[in-house]
Amino acid sequence: MNESAPNLRAPTHEPGYVAEARRDKHQWWRYVLGMLVTLVAWLIVGSTVSLLITYAISGGLDPTALDPVAGFVVTMAGFPFFLAGLFLTMRVIHRRTLRSLVTHRARIDWTRVGQGFLVWLVLWSLGQLCRFLLDPGSFSVSGNLAALAVFVPFAVVLTAVQTTTEELFFRGYTVQTASLIWGNRIFLAVISAVLFTLPHLTNPEAAAGGWVTVFFGYFLGTGVVWAVVSLLDGTTELAIGAHFANNIANVLLVGTSGSIVGTPALFMGDEYDPVLSAVITTSIAVLFALIVLGPLRRRERSPATAAAGEVRA
Repeated sequence: MNESAPNLRAPTHEPGYVAEARRDKHQWWRYVLGMLVTLVAWLIVGSTVSLLITYAISGGLDPTALDPVAGFVVTMAGFPFFLAGLFLTMRVIHRRTLRSLVTHRARIDWTRVGQGFLVWLVLWSLGQLCRFLLDPGSFSVSGNLAALAVFVPFAVVLTAVQTTTEELFFRGYTVQTASLIWGNRIFLAVISAVLFTLPHLTNPEAAAGGWVTVFFGYFLGTGVVWAVVSLLDGTTELAIGAHFANNIANVLLVGTSGSIVGTPALFMGDEYDPVLSAVITTSIAVLFALIVLGPLRRRERSPATAAAGEVRA
């Protein structure tokens, strides 16, 4: 038996970020209240703000009537409130920092976040290259590079807020909350992936691709894999980087007609192909996990070595 292979049921060498769930103010009712506060901030306050922005721009409440950039802003408008609700939950209800949703260490390892970003971006680019080679005629170059250049800084900031907030909540707070019920990693990964999938069911891609997109695109290809990687790595750093790479690439590099975010990307693809997308997404996810948990796996120091290092420091 190969004991070096990842084991979802085996304990890690150190507690990891999930153990933060039982630190400071961790009574069960605090997690119920925290979930309520966070979801109200996101789904009620954030959605209201999005509608108000839509009305201010168009005089109506239909976001589909907006131009692509305005539609993007409206789509992203609720996430700062989502983040604010999560921040309030952590600081006031649990008396912890947002960092505790990422790592149990004193600092976030931004190198690890960068690794997640670069590995996913490279794999995503290879996936798009395969898509192009299969059907070169399905791609076209953006005809408005000036608009794209102006859009880039807004896209980067808003997408970073969106993806980071989703990771803090779905791979961070949700996993920590569920760990109070059962600490089994398979259970935690499935719960996280199911809840991550639910808000994506309203995306146009889900309607176009049906169960294929829902299962392979949202539940398995991103939801389960990012949760498993986070649980085995002991932090959500890799998932934060990967999620940002995935979304910013779809926003700025290769857009797809009929997607939830119709932005002035560098390239545009034809109508969404659910089967091809499922194959590419699943392949990227599997290769990502193998790379970051294999050659790029965090090399933990033994307790004795770590203690000696702290004494020397």
